Amino acid sequence: MFGLDHQQQLETSMRQHHDVILPGGQRLHVASSGKVGRPLLLFAHGFPECWAAWQTQLAAFGHDHFCLAPDLRGYNLSGKPEGIAAYRVQPLMDDLLGLMRHFGYAQCVLVAHDWGGAVAWSLAAREPRNLSKLVIINSPHPIPFARALAHNPRQQAASQYMLRFREADAAEFLLQDDCARLLALFRHPITGKSALHETEIALYKQAWNRPGAMDAMLNYYRASPLVPPTAEQAGAAGLQLDPEDFLVPMPTLVIWGEQDQALLPVLLEGLGSVVPNLLIQRVPVGSHWVVHEEPDAVEAAIRSFLAAT
Repeated sequence: MFGLDHQQQLETSMRQHHDVILPGGQRLHVASSGKVGRPLLLFAHGFPECWAAWQTQLAAFGHDHFCLAPDLRGYNLSGKPEGIAAYRVQPLMDDLLGLMRHFGYAQCVLVAHDWGGAVAWSLAAREPRNLSKLVIINSPHPIPFARALAHNPRQQAASQYMLRFREADAAEFLLQDDCARLLALFRHPITGKSALHETEIALYKQAWNRPGAMDAMLNYYRASPLVPPTAEQAGAAGLQLDPEDFLVPMPTLVIWGEQDQALLPVLLEGLGSVVPNLLIQRVPVGSHWVVHEEPDAVEAAIRSFLAAT
């Protein structure tokens, strides 16, 4: 398997893969590690990743937890329902809840990044009994994100890519030149180094080129009302979100790579008003891909948070 060294082979041998059919018919491909019955860690990836975003964490936490890392709907080996409505937040939340129940769990610690984090924030606010703790990695809570998209020029400029990703030809655009634009997303803004290893690049290219996958992945952007305003559309500036609807009551750890060029640190401002039990762990050298770049720091932060009462 791509010349894995001995340690990687041991970690791979700990991992299992499942195809799960949820009650509504949605099919999810899921990677797991550890034993059912241990406390559940559920990992939710973002764009444009898949279950493989969490390979290091699956190996690290599988020794003392049961870990699940699905391909979210539309991604890689999971089902790809048609229509933008299938990628709104409610069905995405239902997928995570259904996955928990499939394996016999009523509650988990949810660890989520980017679009996975967008789903996680809503799930934590709407179904708090299902989450004992929440870990968010470089994913903005809806209230500060909507505020910044409406009023902060720097975040508005940083989010312009979201408008491009909503266009009809966005999938073709991103897959051109052997996925060069997608791969460029993973370069660190200062060092220029890719956050992905060659084995991950090969796996991701395969995932991106599966029939219908890229358009399905982009439907997350098309389904979201959280976009910067344009001359034609109000975007987030036209939303009236009630902070009371987005209160997150459980203990929450936010890990933030401060070199993120798409999601700026301004998105952490005022977060405590909607997440009262909040711990923020800033990673100054980390980018949007801090999970890949600083895996030891991410693991240490999560372990410390899990151990805290």
